[in-house]
Amino acid sequence: MADLTGINGQRKDFRVVGKTDLQGKLSWAVASGLAKFGIDYVVPDMLEAKFLRSPHAHARIKGYNLERARAVAGVVDIVTWKDEDLKKLARAGIGGPPQPFLSDVAEEENVEVGFIVVAENGDICDEALEALEVEWEVLPHIVDIKAGREANAPVIRPEDRTGVVNPFGGGSGDNPPKQGNVAYSNQNQGDVEKGFSEADYIIEYDLNMPAYASASPNPHGSVAWWFDDPYRGRDNIHVEGAVWHASGGKNAIGQLYGLPPEKTVQEGLFQGGKYCDWTIRRSQQITPLLAKRTGRPVRCANTRRDTFDFMIQQRFIHMKVGFTKDGLITAFDDFSITDGGTTGNSFFGTIGDQGYGPYIGTKCLNIRQRMEVVDSNRGLMPFSSQFCPFNWDSVTMAIHMIAEKLGKDPIDIARLNLHGPDGQTDHRPVPSFDACIEAGKEMMNWKWHKNGARKLPDGRMHGAGFRYQMCPRHALGSDFHAVLELRNGVVRMPIQGPHAGVFSVEGVAMIAAEELGLEATDIHIDYDPDAVFVSISGGADGLVATGWVMKECCHIFRRRIFEAAIAEAEKPAGGGFGGPSSKRAPNPLKGKKPEDLDIVGGKIVLKSDPGAGVPLKSLTSNVYATFAGRPPDPLWPSKYDTLNTLYCEVAVDTETGQVEILRYGAAVDSGKVIRRISLESQLDQVAFFSQGCQMFEDYYYDKSTGVKLNTNMIEYKKPGMLDVPKLETRLLETRAGNGAYGANGISHSMANTHLIICAIYNAIGKWVDPPATPDRVLKALGKI
Repeated sequence: MADLTGINGQRKDFRVVGKTDLQGKLSWAVASGLAKFGIDYVVPDMLEAKFLRSPHAHARIKGYNLERARAVAGVVDIVTWKDEDLKKLARAGIGGPPQPFLSDVAEEENVEVGFIVVAENGDICDEALEALEVEWEVLPHIVDIKAGREANAPVIRPEDRTGVVNPFGGGSGDNPPKQGNVAYSNQNQGDVEKGFSEADYIIEYDLNMPAYASASPNPHGSVAWWFDDPYRGRDNIHVEGAVWHASGGKNAIGQLYGLPPEKTVQEGLFQGGKYCDWTIRRSQQITPLLAKRTGRPVRCANTRRDTFDFMIQQRFIHMKVGFTKDGLITAFDDFSITDGGTTGNSFFGTIGDQGYGPYIGTKCLNIRQRMEVVDSNRGLMPFSSQFCPFNWDSVTMAIHMIAEKLGKDPIDIARLNLHGPDGQTDHRPVPSFDACIEAGKEMMNWKWHKNGARKLPDGRMHGAGFRYQMCPRHALGSDFHAVLELRNGVVRMPIQGPHAGVFSVEGVAMIAAEELGLEATDIHIDYDPDAVFVSISGGADGLVATGWVMKECCHIFRRRIFEAAIAEAEKPAGGGFGGPSSKRAPNPLKGKKPEDLDIVGGKIVLKSDPGAGVPLKSLTSNVYATFAGRPPDPLWPSKYDTLNTLYCEVAVDTETGQVEILRYGAAVDSGKVIRRISLESQLDQVAFFSQGCQMFEDYYYDKSTGVKLNTNMIEYKKPGMLDVPKLETRLLETRAGNGAYGANGISHSMANTHLIICAIYNAIGKWVDPPATPDRVLKALGKI
């Protein structure tokens, strides 16, 4: 178990942690529809704000009629990109320099540009935006990234991007200067040509990873106002409309306006529909400025159409892989053409995996990665992504092709190539992987067959796919500050709250209950925008990090509770108002030491006699404890201490091209399950995403205008419950993670783009680019 240095990290018996039937404090609000998101807030005297949005993929504002727009009845303010107070705001994209908050140039269709109208209601905003009579200079656009890299393509952003910065270590090769729309990022390890010379076989194949939409069902928005407070002083911001802590939360809003955390208040708890999207949108950032200018509360909210940002950028990969006759990979050569998106695009999904990608998970020491990052007007991946790492399935495809070539099970090929705990030269097995495989094979009744070798009774072809990946551990970069209080005999956990509406707070409270000998319902979660404690991140990886810190805090808290209880036991019994003392039973804690005591069933009891004690609720003292720190380093330097495995079976009708997912299973090692129902829900969500992006989802563009044609939830097809099978799961607990009790994150690495595609390959012996719609399957079969 990896929680070797923490208190009770080796705990064997659990009363609360891992249980399935514990309600979350926020669950009822979400299920009933009463949860309030940014777009739901309405306050007295509130104004509405809307941005001008570009109808063109690439255009500059050439002319406008500001006076006519200001004259519209009900317009209170119009902000332009030229205004000095707006110029002071800057948007910092990850991996790039700060950008102007708003400019006169639109780099994609429907993006905010030029103007913000503030009016008495949204309809008046629309009228004023129309009255601006904006004249556009339409500029050349790129929405086909392969065409954008050609020498005769129009250069849409001439600025130099040589030496792309990547904190994960990518881009360290010999990178030439940017040419046209193309920047270069190369990463080399070992001797690739030598690796190919050692190979018995060499395969080459192409992988197209389309862009997928985040499409948040609860659009981003906020309402803000300024106020004075006798405790905080003058000029405080109040913001309603949740922002995720991974992007800085409310503090990021305060910093934008030069305010310390204590002068920024946020009470909204729900963001909704978010999965690893850490971005604070313009609609959430701008309302304090607009409220300052108008002296009234201002709300700004996106529509669903406004939130069709990329969850991952499009990427074309040509792979060349060398391997021996027993299946050991000797060389990887990855040439990628990837969408650099619009200004401010995250390096995740482009160069983000070059130093943290799938190849270093294998024993292969010879790796060449060459990437061309192409500027485009397709769209923006604002911050993060569903994938961790992003092109993992380039190796998944290689494993299936090697297995087919050698007539071996792809699971055996994966096991052969996966390195051990100390890195790529460690040939020891990975216990977590083997445990997942044993459980997964039993769950799925796994029987591998060669491509096209099994026909189902109804005539359709059967195929199976397999993949593995490490579990992520990326929420541990800084110290966390856990806090517990005992007031009026009640244990309280003050916390800023899950401003994305996530489950980590409930999980942390369960850990507190476990360590304090209480029930989960005994821990009162106090959502307080001024609290020190923040359960950062949206999923299991954030929970296990902050949960570890809470676990340590509990033992400081326990001792202080015991000290307070002993002090109260030493007090003489006295009568009220000068009356005679009333007789009462002697306090069993009198004369004891903290190490003599325990908490069991809500009572402070003697370890030597658990039947003797006093109820925790009887304490009149107030007790406070805090702990700052972070979990220990991972047990294995390579980060391969916990893994997961996924399995898929499909049926392919070779006459119609229709693909049905028969079974979809996950045998995964979360280290230790903390809040089971939430972990299972995470896995369901990521299965829905992965099935959707391989079967249904894709962006479509009008190439002549560069405009997206399907930015709504009808034309952009996401799967419903009737479209895909129920996820079958086996949750393992090797306790090899570095979070609380050896727990670890899990769901990022479940996301994939080609597990189902590999199963289709096994069924028909042909590769189909996702989404595997019937026409694409028939095309692969040569029937259309």
